[in-house]
Formats: sequence, structure tokens, C-alpha cells
Amino acid sequence: MFQTCLNTSTIKPQPLLDKIRLTAEAGFDAVELWINDVYEHIGRGGEVRDVENFLSDHGLVVPSMIALRQWGEAVGREYELMLEEARRRMELVARIGATYVVATPPREPCDFNQLVDRYGDLLEIGRQAGVYPTFEYISFFDGAQTLDIAWQVVQAVGDSDATLIADAFHTWNSPSTDGLLAAIPGDRISHYHIDDGNPSIPRMQQTDPDRVMIGDGPIDLKREIQILKEIGYNGMISLELFNQALWEQDPLSVLTTGKQRLDDLLNSIDF
Repeated sequence: MFQTCLNTSTIKPQPLLDKIRLTAEAGFDAVELWINDVYEHIGRGGEVRDVENFLSDHGLVVPSMIALRQWGEAVGREYELMLEEARRRMELVARIGATYVVATPPREPCDFNQLVDRYGDLLEIGRQAGVYPTFEYISFFDGAQTLDIAWQVVQAVGDSDATLIADAFHTWNSPSTDGLLAAIPGDRISHYHIDDGNPSIPRMQQTDPDRVMIGDGPIDLKREIQILKEIGYNGMISLELFNQALWEQDPLSVLTTGKQRLDDLLNSIDF
């Protein structure tokens, strides 16, 4: 049986420690944190140990943290500075106890070989820091829009530590090859983001704020979960939404609804 996780973007306006508390109260097994939230907590006078203690007190693990950015497109001295920042972020991720850190692709088109080489650089830094950078595709980012590109990068880098994040919304909202998920070994998928598409906006024209609560859109999420089971994926199923209408609602109510729908979906699969 899969474990359930919350990506805290789902209740983005809440303070970091409240996000952790609410995740636990809603019954999730794990929480996916954003590095910038930790930075903001520190900037307001908090400390990293506050986060560590809160996670421990609420019985939550952190499988993944978000994100490493600008690594694909930076050049010259900017790239050197980006690698330094990536190292700092990975050291923080390791301290929090997460296994993976998300490597977000460029917004603009990027040479494939450069993506592969740069991802390889991140993997090497990750080994030194004690975490695993995992490759993300984003349906409205031209640098790596599809599951196909993500899988090609993971294979081309030639590193057994290379993995990708599978995401129901980004696969559906992009020209990703139908059925490709079934061909990817489960151990090359670090994390699975579950979300649904807006039924009122055409596919491949949506962005983050258009995602809706699972079960309210057209994505065949049961089929996706069944495929994950068949390929041997045994990681987290993480609810990830960026919907402002949900941000304006009571956060615990949103999370309780999300957890119940996720549980119902997982219970509908024959394990």
C-alpha cells in the first residue's frame, strides 16, 4: 500500500510550522516541504531545529523538498554561484532528513545535452551532501515539458542515482507519450505528485493555479495509480495543488477532503 504525502503548496499561505501541524492533523504520513519556506522561517527569527522538532513531534517524514532552480540555464559565473546555492540547499535538505530534492527545469528551451550534463553535476553534489536530486518536468516550461524528456534525461545521464518525479497533471497537460509511465521502472521514480486538471480549460493550456482537487477533473487517476503499482513503484503519493480558491478556504478542511479522496482512490485499487 502506498503512503500518502502532502506537498505544502496545497495550503501555501499558511506559516511553515502550521503547514506541518495541519498535515499531521489531516492524517497524512509525510510532508513535502519547500526550501524557501524554511528560509522564510529563518528570516523571521526561527531556526532549522524548530522544523526538525515539529516534524518529530508530529510524526511526519519528509521524502522530498523543493527546489533547485536555474541550474539548467545559468552560464559562466552565474552557473558557479548556482552550484554553490544548490550545495547549500542540499545540505539543508539533508539536515531536515529528506531523501530527495527536486531539480526544476528551465522555463525557456534548453539544449538537451546541457540538461543532461548539468543534472549530472547536481547528482555529484548530492552524493557529497547526502541527498538525491530528482528531475522534474513541468508541462508549461519549455526546458523539459514532458515525461518523455524527463525519462530521456534520466537515462542519458548514465547514473544509477538519477530519478524523475512523475506528476499526473504535468503528464496530462503536455504532449507526453500516452502509456510511457508503464515503461519506466518503478525504482527510477522518486516521487509521485497527484492532482487533477481543470475541466473548464483545454488540456495543454493550463498552468499551476488551474489544478483542482483530485476527483474534480478529467484525469484518470485510478489508471495512473494502477500503473504505478504494476511497475513496482513503492514511494509516496503526494497531493500537490496550487489553487488560490483552495488557499482561501479553511486549510484543515481542504486537507481533510484531499486525504479522504486520496484514501478512497487508493482503496479502489486491488493491491
